[in-house]
Amino acid sequence: MLLLIPGPVQTRPEVKAAMAQDIAPWDRDFQKVYARVRERIVAVAGGRLGEHATLPIQGAGHFVSEAALRTFVAPGAKVLIPMNGAYAQRMARLAREAGREVVALPLPDTQGATAADILPALDADPSIGTVAMVFNETGSGIVNDAPGIGAALRARGTRLILDAVSAFGVLPFPLAEHPECDALVFTSGKCLEGMPGMGFAVCRIDRAEACAGNAGSWSFDLSDVLAHARRSGWGSIRFTPPVQAIAAFDVALDLYDAEGGQAARRARYQANTDILYDGTVALGLRPYLAREQQGPVIVTIHQPADPRFDLMTFVEALKRHGVLISNFYNTAAPTMRIGAIGAITPDDMRCAVAAIGAALREVLPRAA
Repeated sequence: MLLLIPGPVQTRPEVKAAMAQDIAPWDRDFQKVYARVRERIVAVAGGRLGEHATLPIQGAGHFVSEAALRTFVAPGAKVLIPMNGAYAQRMARLAREAGREVVALPLPDTQGATAADILPALDADPSIGTVAMVFNETGSGIVNDAPGIGAALRARGTRLILDAVSAFGVLPFPLAEHPECDALVFTSGKCLEGMPGMGFAVCRIDRAEACAGNAGSWSFDLSDVLAHARRSGWGSIRFTPPVQAIAAFDVALDLYDAEGGQAARRARYQANTDILYDGTVALGLRPYLAREQQGPVIVTIHQPADPRFDLMTFVEALKRHGVLISNFYNTAAPTMRIGAIGAITPDDMRCAVAAIGAALREVLPRAA
C-alpha cells in the first residue's frame, strides 16, 4: 500500500526494523541513543549546542505545540495567530484553553502569510508579545513565510513560536539566524520519515530558563524538561517514552543524512508534488491552490463537482488500487488531501496518479 497522507508517513524498511526490539528507557545504551538524537535534531534545526536544546514531549504534534504555548507565553498574555488554516485554528484552541489570550488574524486558506499581513496587527496592539504560527498548513498545502516573518519580529522585539510539524527537515528555518524564535516544534512521523509517537521542541535555552513557572502543567512544561535534562543527563527522559519510536528515529536521521539532508529531501518532495499537481490537472481535477502558493508537502484537490462523487467511496476505490489518502478534508471548500512526503519517489507518485485516474473512472463512470 502506498501511503499518501501528510503524516504519519510511509517509512523505509530500516526504520520499521528498528522498532522490533524491547528497550528499557533508563538503560545506559539507550540513553546514549536518546542523547545523540537530541544533538542531531539541534543540528538539523540549524541551531547551536549550548544555545539551543531539544526538549521532547511524548505524543502527537498538538502535545508539543501546547507545551510551547504554555511555556513561552505567560498566563493571560496575548499571542497573535495568523488564521489561514485548520492547524492554526487548533493552535488557537490550545492557547485559549491554556488561559492565553489569542489575537486571531483572519487570512484566506489559499495563500501563505507574510510579514505584511502580520505587522499591521502588531502595530495596532503593542501589548502582543508573541506570534505563534504554522509553517506549513497540511489542511491546504500553503507555506507561511516564517523566515520573513521571523526577521520582521526580530526587528521589533516580538517573540515567535513556530509549528513546523509538517515542515521540519524540508523547509529551511535555521535557528541560529532566528534568535526571535523561542521554540520550533515538530514530530517524529513527518518529513524526517520516522515513526509517530514523539514530539520535539528545539528551544532557546535562555528563554526556557526565563519562562520557568509559566506552564501551569507538569506534563507540558518545557522548562521542566530542560531542568530534568540538566539534573539527570541528556539521555534521561521524565516520563516513559515511546522508546521504539526514538530508536527508529535515530535510524531515520541516518537515512536523512545519507540522502543529502534538507536540500535533497526537499528536492524529492518537490518532484513528488510537481508530478502530483500536474498529473491531477491532466485528469481534469482542479488543485485548491494556485501554483505559486503550492508547498512541497501536500497537494489539495477540489472534489469533483459531479453530484455522484462521494469522498469516502473514492478513498476506498483508490485503496483497492494500492493508494491510501485521507478520508477527510479541513479546507473551506470540499477537497481531497494527497500527501507528497514520506519514503516515496517520483516513480511512486506517477503510479499514484494513474491509480487516482482509475479510481475516478470507477466512481464516476461515463454514461453509455
